[in-house]
Amino acid sequence: MPSQNPEPEQSPDPKTLKDPEPKQPSEEPPNQEPKVEGEGEEEEEEEGECGFCLFMKAGGCKESFVGWENCIREAEENKEDIVEKCFEATSALKKCMEAHADYYEPILRAEKKAEKQAIIELEKEKEEEGLGAQEDSKDLLNKSDG
Repeated sequence: MPSQNPEPEQSPDPKTLKDPEPKQPSEEPPNQEPKVEGEGEEEEEEEGECGFCLFMKAGGCKESFVGWENCIREAEENKEDIVEKCFEATSALKKCMEAHADYYEPILRAEKKAEKQAIIELEKEKEEEGLGAQEDSKDLLNKSDG
């Protein structure tokens, strides 16, 4: 008994006969980025680096950034306090970025925005803690009255 295929067999399309493997973007692996012209020997050295790192190294603060990066890596590997260990490297990088603000302006602007947001969040937490402490005090007073 012949097996029946639920999908009908398609007749060959003349367009696909000329190009048996149509090139579609969906066929590329999702985690591979297309090559950009101008990438050369440096690509091997920087393969797998994040866009932020590439941006930071392309400006005038490459040395400061690499020093900061190395400090962070060492602190993580040795399970040290990153803020304490890398304070000087972070300060040097920030000063360099401010000296080259024309290039690093988007990063500096994002940092200021994040700082403002962190301050807002801290103030909210303090308010909530203050309200919670007031409610706790009221509860204690009510229990002692009863």
